[in-house]
Amino acid sequence: MRKYFGTDGIRRIANTELTPELVYKVAKAGACVLSKHTDHTPTIFIGRDTRISGGLIESAMTAGFLSYGANVKLLGVIPTPGVAYLTKRYKADASVVISASHNTYEFNGVKFFSNLGMKIPDTLEEEIEEVMESGKLDSMTAVNDKIGTSEICTDLLEEYVYFFRKNFEEEIENLDKENFTVAIDTANGATSEVAEKVFTKLGIKHQIIHNEPNGININQDCGSTHLQSLKDYVVKEHFNMGIAYDGDGDRCLLVDEEGKEIDGDTILAIISNYLKEKGKLKNNTLVATVMSNLGLKKYTEKNDIHFEETKVGDRYVLEKMLEKGYNLGGEQSGHIILLDYNPTGDGILTSLMMIKILLEKQISLKEASKIITIYPQVLINANVNSEKKYDFDKDEEIKEQIEKLEKEFSGNGRVLIRASGTEPLVRVMVEGEDKEYITKKAQEIANLIEEKLK
Repeated sequence: MRKYFGTDGIRRIANTELTPELVYKVAKAGACVLSKHTDHTPTIFIGRDTRISGGLIESAMTAGFLSYGANVKLLGVIPTPGVAYLTKRYKADASVVISASHNTYEFNGVKFFSNLGMKIPDTLEEEIEEVMESGKLDSMTAVNDKIGTSEICTDLLEEYVYFFRKNFEEEIENLDKENFTVAIDTANGATSEVAEKVFTKLGIKHQIIHNEPNGININQDCGSTHLQSLKDYVVKEHFNMGIAYDGDGDRCLLVDEEGKEIDGDTILAIISNYLKEKGKLKNNTLVATVMSNLGLKKYTEKNDIHFEETKVGDRYVLEKMLEKGYNLGGEQSGHIILLDYNPTGDGILTSLMMIKILLEKQISLKEASKIITIYPQVLINANVNSEKKYDFDKDEEIKEQIEKLEKEFSGNGRVLIRASGTEPLVRVMVEGEDKEYITKKAQEIANLIEEKLK
């Protein structure tokens, strides 16, 4: 059981749980693990989002790296995928993103990326923890001329802007976009500055909301986790599409012209269909997690696309893509990986790909979304004894009730039960055609699990 790292790096309340002391240790141990195979002084990039604690965590992280003897380049406020891209582009030895993604401002987090711009695997995170707990950190202290140096490199944000121009400028320039305007919600987060630059450079008409970060308003009633204000704005002002990013800019959800939410599963369907038509969907395969809607699987079956399923988490989607040579995968939350462009989810990239598809086909987002039928999905948390939360599949009565419901669905519904990785909860997810009925059944299963595992 890992002590510090969770499913997406380390994420805690800043300055009380994620203390400068802890961050310093993580940085020093991380520099040791991530640079041990290099024969030169390692260079590490650091990027962050707009949280008030960002400067505090960045300072502690920088101190840890410099103390080990690594050199640091400070990228400032920049989306997570921007850090990933620049790490690979400039051949840095590693990088760190300081962000708690879609969480509220009091949280912050630390995510490590390898020299290939990819989140490091579980094994390396475990190795970092081992170094932290080994008692050897003091001996890893650089002295004299071996102490690292830091450099402010916020100008590299322009290189990330150029990445989008390089990949989309020529194509979008030749498409008819005269009557096409989008609304963009940057969640008062890491895309607040760069989204304006990218859409202006590409000549896409746009209006941006929630792009005045003050350190505490990141994700506050805005962004991909709070779509209502964007929905209202799109409908009121008659935009063709609404775009919502999360706090660190690696997710993207959309709103169609009628204010309907378009989630990651629908985005994956639209992009996979487009790539298949162009002969660019590698190995004719789409990768998604077990939490993806049943409608996505049925869409792939209907359109003769192979569907690969992974554990929950974008890192596991990427691992499967790399292992099998696939180029498209993602999550319902809007974390879409277009591996031909960048090895991590990129909200701006996803939105530009969708805009290109709509303009090229000259169709609305509502029309494009008809390619997939999303099934109603209900998620209920069962409160259980923390020591028993992994025993739900060992109880015969629970298994019998789940099997009975799945048999009843006959392929037009499903049940997914999984224990929370961090809380004393078992999550009960049921999909089916009738929202009222599946809600009732999900509650019945949750009640039984609570009764059996209390």
